[in-house]
Amino acid sequence: MPKTYRHIFFDLDRTLWDFDRNSHETLQEIFAHQKLAAVGIPSFESFYKIYHEINAHYWENYRLGNLDKETLRYIRFYDTLTRFGIDNKQLAISIGNDYVDHSPRKTSLLPNTMETLEYLNEKYTLHIITNGFEEVQHIKMHSSGIAHFFEHIITSERAGHKKPTPEIFRFALKLAGAKRKESIMIGDHLEIDCVGARQTGIDSVYFNPGKIAHGEKITYEIASLEELKQFL
Repeated sequence: MPKTYRHIFFDLDRTLWDFDRNSHETLQEIFAHQKLAAVGIPSFESFYKIYHEINAHYWENYRLGNLDKETLRYIRFYDTLTRFGIDNKQLAISIGNDYVDHSPRKTSLLPNTMETLEYLNEKYTLHIITNGFEEVQHIKMHSSGIAHFFEHIITSERAGHKKPTPEIFRFALKLAGAKRKESIMIGDHLEIDCVGARQTGIDSVYFNPGKIAHGEKITYEIASLEELKQFL
């Protein structure tokens, strides 16, 4: 017998909001504005490649509780600069501030986001669960025109816990007044979104546009958001 869901919890970055495109555009603008070529970085492409690797490393440390938000904001850029032989903490702080100020105001969404949310909003109560910064995630959602679809925006800062810990999912359920069996989590990160939800007793949808192979047991798997209409 198919389950009857009432509450849908979405991840935000790389699930609805096009993080990679928006981040890339922002960093291109910062590279020009901060005149990084003039201080010794040969190209934007080389800067972006190094930053991308370093940022992933530090975000994982932030998720694990090994790094605070204020340090994360600049150290990812400081380490990127040092890879090019530039030891300038003030420049790193300035770039970090520019990034946090401008990136969330970008408006690109992943394909079919708006149409899918309009469809689901008529049948379910929608919420966000995200590890992103509190103030930044709200700006992203308002700037891109999707904030009105969601009843609750649960950030890890607000919950006091980060995905995939059960505590953030329990916090979200309590805030939404939702039962586990009536809820489903949709996200692009297999471990953080889907395994985390499953370990809390919540069904999940793995948004896997790259069709990455894996061995996890997931309730549903999709490559495009419009596929949600097939079972929700």
